[in-house]
This record gives sequence, structure tokens and C-alpha cells, in this order.
Amino acid sequence: MADQNAEKAIRALIEEHFPTHSILGEEFGHKVTDSPYQWILDPIDGTRNFISGIPLWGTLIGLTFEGKPVFGLNSQPHIGERFWGYGRACLYQGPRQTYGQLKTSQQTVLSSAIAATTGIEWFKSGNELKSYEIMRNEVQLMRLGCDCYAHCLLASGTIDIVLEAGLNSYDIAALIPIVEGASGIITNWQGEPLNFGIGGNGNGKIQVLACANKQLHAQALSLLNTI
Repeated sequence: MADQNAEKAIRALIEEHFPTHSILGEEFGHKVTDSPYQWILDPIDGTRNFISGIPLWGTLIGLTFEGKPVFGLNSQPHIGERFWGYGRACLYQGPRQTYGQLKTSQQTVLSSAIAATTGIEWFKSGNELKSYEIMRNEVQLMRLGCDCYAHCLLASGTIDIVLEAGLNSYDIAALIPIVEGASGIITNWQGEPLNFGIGGNGNGKIQVLACANKQLHAQALSLLNTI
């Protein structure tokens, strides 16, 4: 019920202020309009963490224009942090500072990088699992279970790589402007931009590679494409 109530509240605000915009949410599906703008919502990203009492879950609100993510917000209410990105900006509000600009790390060596993923169970196919295992064995450290917070840690310069598979558009759309606003690189496993057409239902099973910088992204992408 918490996720449904949260999405209802977010949708009500969007429909009040931007009544012509499309909305895609995890809980209540798609409202399609003729507008080039679409809001993509995940009221509780990290549901397993939420029901387990682990504080690494967040509310994701993304805005796309003609399929391209242009604004993203990740609110982490349990730990009192908020991250939002647009253009070349990625801002943070929370216990560490107020309205601070974030910047990804300068780590450019794959074997020294710290990586994260939500969980091994999301790498469904044999090739996806092999790709995960190759990445895990190449990096210095691989951490699991951060969900959306991992991309914010990347934007903060704390970790260097996020590798994901099996995501839906509402899992990732809001996080793209956050990573890019902090000077990070985020693509699919083929190195292509992540865009979201208004006609889809959100169930894309998207593969995501997010890295702190171009040099690290090129090394990680090359490694993934050895399979």
C-alpha cells in the first residue's frame, strides 16, 4: 500500500501542475497524452530493502522530453538524503551538505574500481551472468543490494561502476540525469544512450552500465563485449 499511496500522491501533483504531460508509473501504469514530456515514476525503488527494514530504498521521479531523460530525482527519505540532476548539474541535500554539486570519481583503472549491482538474481541469461562474473573478477570490489542508491553513490564519487540487468524504465530513468549531471557516463551494455519512448509500458528489461568517466566506461564496455 505504501508504494501505491506514494504514486497516487506524486501523480496528483503532476496532474495538477502539468495536466497535459504523459505519466508512466510502476504501480498505476500509463497515462498517454500528445505531450513530448513524460514523467516516469517508481514510488519505492528497492522494495525488498523496504520490506526488510534496510534503509537503501528511494523514490524515483524522472522527466523525459521526446524520450530523452532531462531531469531526475532520487529521494532517500529513510536516511534524509535527496539527489537530483539536470543538464550538467547534480545536486545533493542531506546530512553531508546542503545543495552541493556532486562529481564522480577520477578512477580510471578498472582493476582498482569499486562496483555495485542490485543483485545477482537479476542477471537472468547465461551471458548476462557470465558478464557479471567477469566484471566481478576484474574490479577491486563488487557490492550488492544498493538498488537506486548505487547510482547516487557513483554520482557522489564513492563508487566507480554500476552494472545492472533486468531493469524497467521506471527503475533507471530518474537516475540518468543524476549520473550525467555529476559527469558520469551511463549507457546500455552496447554503449548506446538510454531513451524511453512514450508508447512503451516500462517493461524493457534494460541492461545498464554506469561509470565515473569515459576512460573507465570504455574499459568496462570492452570487458562486457568479450562474451
